[in-house]
Amino acid sequence: MVRVLVVGGSGFLGREVCRQGVAAGWSVVGTCHSGEVGVPGVEVHRLDVTDRSAVVALVTAVRPDAVVSTPYRYGDWVVTADGAAHVAYAAARVAARLVHISSDALHAGRPQPYADDDPPTPIFAYGAAKAAAETAVRAVDPGAVLVRTSLILGAGSKQIQLCRDALAGRATLFTDELRCPIDVGDLAAAVRELVDSDVAGPLNVAGPEAVSRAELGLLVARSEGIDPVGLKTTTGAAAGVVRPTEVRLDSSRATTLLRTPIRPVSTLLPPPPLLPSLGLIKKFSP
Repeated sequence: MVRVLVVGGSGFLGREVCRQGVAAGWSVVGTCHSGEVGVPGVEVHRLDVTDRSAVVALVTAVRPDAVVSTPYRYGDWVVTADGAAHVAYAAARVAARLVHISSDALHAGRPQPYADDDPPTPIFAYGAAKAAAETAVRAVDPGAVLVRTSLILGAGSKQIQLCRDALAGRATLFTDELRCPIDVGDLAAAVRELVDSDVAGPLNVAGPEAVSRAELGLLVARSEGIDPVGLKTTTGAAAGVVRPTEVRLDSSRATTLLRTPIRPVSTLLPPPPLLPSLGLIKKFSP
């Protein structure tokens, strides 16, 4: 039986990896800091990834075959960067396979898609922290795979709730931030495959369809039958936000390596059965 430690098992992706791992027959150990994992069959431990000695002690006690590293905290360098380094160091000490979850946030943004091996070009603090995390992981364990992904969707997704809030006038979506959304179940299945593989280095695992956050809001409106007339939008520049704009990840290599199909966002958020499929609405394209 494969024994897998999911660091950040109470997070949106980590919880789904735990759920799928149990269903696949893994012996799953999940960690949480302040939340709960809440998946039957998972052995749960509290862990502060900023405490290197605690991370080493837990990984040494668990002796996993593989570690899936998902922890991050937006705006917190110590959790996002140092925490990832601590997990990588501990996993290497027990010779565990490491699957590190990274992000498209480490790119600056450009019209052309980013390949797997494009170097990080961060332009804001969170992106810099994710880039530093990758650097540390690669230095500690060159055999680790660094999964660069994008907006993660699914039931309970913060991204979907943000769109609902914008449709209700309680939030604002940017028209100039393009991403490649992916379903949490698809991403977790890809992570499970990577646990059992020897793929190393950066690997883009994101949806094949790029949309702006405002377009994502329209897709949510269409899927849930909400009138989009009240959708609040602006640009990042107008809002004074320094974040990457166009970040398209080319995930073609992942599609050849993995059996898991990565579905486009327009099929994740289809129109109700009685309505025709209108395709993506480009009203808010930059």
